[in-house]
Amino acid sequence: MSCIARNELRTPSRNTRLEHAIRTVLLSAFLMVPALAAGAEEAKPPLRLCADPTNLPFSSDQPGKPGLYLEIGQAVAQKLGRTVSTNWYKSYFGKRTVRETLLSKQCDAMVGLPLIDDFMGPSVIFSKPIAHEGYALVGGKDRKLAGIDDLKGLRVAVQYQSTPQNLLALRDDIQKVTVLSPEEGMAALEQGNADIAFIWAPVAGWLNKTTYGDKYQIVSTEGDGLLWATAIGFAKASGALRDEVDGVLPSLQPEISALFAKYGVPDGAPVKFGQADRATTSSTGAAEPVTVGQAAAADKPVQTAATTGDAKGDATAGREVFNGTCAHCHGPDAVQAERKIDLRLLKKRYADDMETTFWKTVHDGRPAKGMPAWKDVFSDDELRNVYAYLQSVQDSGGSN
Repeated sequence: MSCIARNELRTPSRNTRLEHAIRTVLLSAFLMVPALAAGAEEAKPPLRLCADPTNLPFSSDQPGKPGLYLEIGQAVAQKLGRTVSTNWYKSYFGKRTVRETLLSKQCDAMVGLPLIDDFMGPSVIFSKPIAHEGYALVGGKDRKLAGIDDLKGLRVAVQYQSTPQNLLALRDDIQKVTVLSPEEGMAALEQGNADIAFIWAPVAGWLNKTTYGDKYQIVSTEGDGLLWATAIGFAKASGALRDEVDGVLPSLQPEISALFAKYGVPDGAPVKFGQADRATTSSTGAAEPVTVGQAAAADKPVQTAATTGDAKGDATAGREVFNGTCAHCHGPDAVQAERKIDLRLLKKRYADDMETTFWKTVHDGRPAKGMPAWKDVFSDDELRNVYAYLQSVQDSGGSN
């Protein structure tokens, strides 16, 4: 048989094999289409978390220090087979933060909300508890801190308008040193202005670990208003997601405990205290506690020639902003027994300079005194409303 004949015989065989291969590839691709479609349908969206970018030990936008709450959220998302996206929002507005983020559908969950009945009513639902947080006694490691009687004769730093301040208010055998923040409480302890600090435990533990070289013991306390459960919060409509999270939380407890240790947040057995006495603080000079980091009453901030604009504003709207933000330090409706931070006395102290002083202080803050700057948080119109409200509550009698 000639070569040409042999080649002609081979050609159909090659074509047959090629057609078979093409059919196999096409069939495989056809069979893969449903699988790819199913995979697309099963892909889960990111778990969107609300968090504060500058609120260590709880959360941070620093990649190396994401914070306790953010890392718990990341661990939950991983268990659920999701990635994480973060919506950053300053957290010092409390319930307003929850309204403007979680309840405005800007995120799916907020880690670390207090698990209490009256927090945001039925609008917010909660996971199972993830931890307990509250106030702690902080002192040298050689001190006995087993109860309130161990504080007799000592100078104890307490945060203004806190449960510890109320608890110790009627104890004449304990000298109270009032501070405006846990940072001030730790500084008072370190500088020898206090023997013990009775302050917010998570921040105390974080500072002890990162700033003070684990120098102090941090003893959690338990009692009325001293300790409460925390959980992950969701909008009411997110019950299905909440149930998913509840399903994975038990397996995450060892990891959560390790994260508390990583950030120095105490998670041990608390010291039990009795029910707090809801005492009021005297406004007379001799009975006032020492206040760390406060200016003397006669001190005035540096005056500037800043333009104050139209002094008129909506006092009602200003009252709402004031009570939602400023009341933490200056008292609800500006009712404040501690005269150094009683804003009802602004007119007496500053007279014609009251408005200039107000704008300088709210724009730039007084960081050394615990007063943050608000110019990047509130508009001037909102601040003008606050000023209008403060004008309406100025005290016209007595001394400043």
